[in-house]
Amino acid sequence: MRIHRIHTYEDLAPDYRVVLDAACSHYLVRVLRVVVGQPLVLFNGDGFDYAASVEKASKSGLEALVTARLPATPESPLRTTLVQSLARGERTDFALQKATELGLTAFQPVEAARTEVRLKPDKLDARLAHWQKVMISACEQCGRARLPELRPPIDLASWAGSEPDGIRLVLVPGSHPALASTELADAVEVLVGPEGGFEEQELELLQRSGVKAVSLGPRILRTETAGPAALAILQSLAGDFRL
Repeated sequence: MRIHRIHTYEDLAPDYRVVLDAACSHYLVRVLRVVVGQPLVLFNGDGFDYAASVEKASKSGLEALVTARLPATPESPLRTTLVQSLARGERTDFALQKATELGLTAFQPVEAARTEVRLKPDKLDARLAHWQKVMISACEQCGRARLPELRPPIDLASWAGSEPDGIRLVLVPGSHPALASTELADAVEVLVGPEGGFEEQELELLQRSGVKAVSLGPRILRTETAGPAALAILQSLAGDFRL
């Protein structure tokens, strides 16, 4: 029997009884068809997994008894922030999902001159909630017990002028050096531009702000592909892919 791994916002500890929210209960009972006595693994972002057993499963909700705290998949020793220009459709979702699976520490959406999507204030909360669900789903799938930090969108100049968290890199096709030959520290911020790339004055602003231009190689990747590709390289160089 497959053991389903589910995120919850509830407090978790051995011998706790947890009532899962309506959406999660519906998914488990009506979609996954869990039954009383079936084992689950729960996590809430505190860095641990929790073994649990279903005690009640009905249309009105699901209740589980937490039986043990378990060690979870360790986080990467490399702190990574993906600074992603917003894109249309599901492209931002794809980048965030794959980056989460690749050990992302924080996600910072930005708006540049050629950014395709401009989030209006009345749409922001809904979009952040949607991105949170994307990260939760990715963590459920890949075994992570901590969610990446999700930050609200800011404009490119505000990010460039903010306090850096480690080395700052911007992916620019044709730049030298390549990302794979860049000297790294224990924290890296990677900036990915929009489909049309950055304007020249934006690249000059980034250079003045200490952001180093690097490339991924000879091919130009889509905006939703470039970030995950960069994170895979970084994890191979200095993160948990090299362990």
